[in-house]
Amino acid sequence: MKLLHVAAAALETTPLDWEGNLARALDLIEEARAAGVQVLCLPELALTGYGCEDAFHAGFVHEAALASLARVVEASRGIVLCVGLPIVHEHALFNVAAFVVDGALVGLVPKQNLAGDGLHYEPRWFKAWPAGVRAHAQVLGARVPIGDWVFEVDGVRFGFEICEDAWVAERPGVALSARGVDVILNPSASHFAFGKAQVRERFVLEGARAFGATYVYANLLGNEAGRVIYDGDTLVASGGELLARGPRLTLRATELTPAVVDVARTRSGKLRSASHRPALASEGVVEVPGFAFGVPQASPARAERPAWERGDHVKEEEFARAVTRGLLDYLRKSRARGFVVSASGGADSSAVVCLVHLAARRVVQELPIEQRARLLAHEELADARVLTGALLTTVYQGCEGSSERTRGAAEALSSAVGARHHSLDLGDVADRYRSLVGGALRRELAWSTDDLALQNIQARVRGPSAWLFANLSDALLLATSNRSEAALGYATMDGDTCGGLSPVAGIDKRFLRAWLTWLEREGPDGLGSVPALAAVTSQASTPELRPADAAQTSEGDLMPFAVLDAIERQIVRDRRSPAEALEVLARADLGRTRAELAADIRRFVALFTRNQWKRERYAPSFHLDDENLDPRSWFRFPILSSGLRAEIAAIEASP
Repeated sequence: MKLLHVAAAALETTPLDWEGNLARALDLIEEARAAGVQVLCLPELALTGYGCEDAFHAGFVHEAALASLARVVEASRGIVLCVGLPIVHEHALFNVAAFVVDGALVGLVPKQNLAGDGLHYEPRWFKAWPAGVRAHAQVLGARVPIGDWVFEVDGVRFGFEICEDAWVAERPGVALSARGVDVILNPSASHFAFGKAQVRERFVLEGARAFGATYVYANLLGNEAGRVIYDGDTLVASGGELLARGPRLTLRATELTPAVVDVARTRSGKLRSASHRPALASEGVVEVPGFAFGVPQASPARAERPAWERGDHVKEEEFARAVTRGLLDYLRKSRARGFVVSASGGADSSAVVCLVHLAARRVVQELPIEQRARLLAHEELADARVLTGALLTTVYQGCEGSSERTRGAAEALSSAVGARHHSLDLGDVADRYRSLVGGALRRELAWSTDDLALQNIQARVRGPSAWLFANLSDALLLATSNRSEAALGYATMDGDTCGGLSPVAGIDKRFLRAWLTWLEREGPDGLGSVPALAAVTSQASTPELRPADAAQTSEGDLMPFAVLDAIERQIVRDRRSPAEALEVLARADLGRTRAELAADIRRFVALFTRNQWKRERYAPSFHLDDENLDPRSWFRFPILSSGLRAEIAAIEASP
């Protein structure tokens, strides 16, 4: 046997937070050393933060990153570790993993495959390093290897796949296996998305099995730069067996996932493999003298996922945990003192209210009291309901179309969670605008002739008072629009879109309503339910912007949400033409005739293309899946276009 104590780390980062990022990295190194860890893998770009964007091109960023690296090297006595940072070499910038052994920087391995799709823009800042190319660079006053190197320490060979390297068909791990690598370290910045953890687990397990190696996967944790949430998924596998996994979406700043692995066992597996083709030349190996691993301490390792990841409502659980983590980090990093929600008594605003309250529950239940102040600068940290009251202000703003039912639902929910609630009547404010503009036009504005404009002014008069509440308490105003309505522009700009953050804009309305029903009756494991939601879930979705006798509903204004979501997936997610979408959906069980579906698609396309400008103006939202419409982080579409006239015409021509 040749045993080795390895660990994968998850840690919180903030772009350009030199002191904070370094402190958390040093804390993990100290924790690992105290636990007897011999090899520690820290995440990708852990010293700068992943989301520095165009600041990656600034010289001061490179200097500060090197200064942090120097501190990490100093702290590495008695341990082997890797940490990610940007490095300038030959007048180009590379995303590298620095390999550090016992107080010395022994090499730099750049990323070979850059993520350039979806929310990733790595090719804008970095250059991809070619496979098989090896050089030397002057770093921290020394000449060190940089490139496609492997490192041998006390007879154990180490190599790297950096995040995207493991997601491509031609993984570097294939060549690393042929070069006799025993341990593959993967420092990653892999964002959260529904169901993504299962994909990561598959490629880690397959990498460990196919490459005949131990695979150590590290990741970032938390809402780093505003839109993207990292779940802190950390994994250790060896020879195709998962040995350890860390908790996902926790509220802690750091997590260490250790395991003791048997290098001799993975080597034995390669000896028995008829398909193993060794690279017989020994080029590209950096031998690190003078360090011995010794006999490792036993390490408690947990490979089973927690109960909430094994139940029937994993997506609901993930949504609750990802968005609450995102809200708490956004609050802290924006230096706001709390949240304000314009609570309409409907599904969207009620979901936002509940997410803030669930965040408070998580703080109280998951963190020791001495750690809670890291997330929240409040004294009321011992009780979730009291903490919600310190964090959250809700305001119901009634107009002509508002009902006592929604007013009561908003008040009941706010009271149940402990929010500070206010109720305003803004009907006279909307009437004043109506009178002023009608006077200027010398005609009376009426519902029969000015329906949409009169709906919009009712929504817009709510914006100033919501902003005023937020400004008076130095709080963050949360917008309440969802993705389904954003797709069709079914939102009033400067009305329900007011806010500095839009926490549910990345999720569809149908899921949101189902999530509220689940939260009313069951709720996240260990956090519980919110029974007061019954007053919300029993109602049909309505903006209440027309007079009460109009019986307005959102689906009546648009189309059934199930149909809307299905069309959106076909045209936006799957990039199908309207005619192709019609052919697919006509075979689906959506309860619509072909003619009705054709009309729905025409309406969807007309509203979607016309309202891109609205999506460009939405407050930042959290990325949750590959159906996101945020043009800043996922789906870009021209503000001005043909409206897909030719493509819509193809529907008319289809049988």
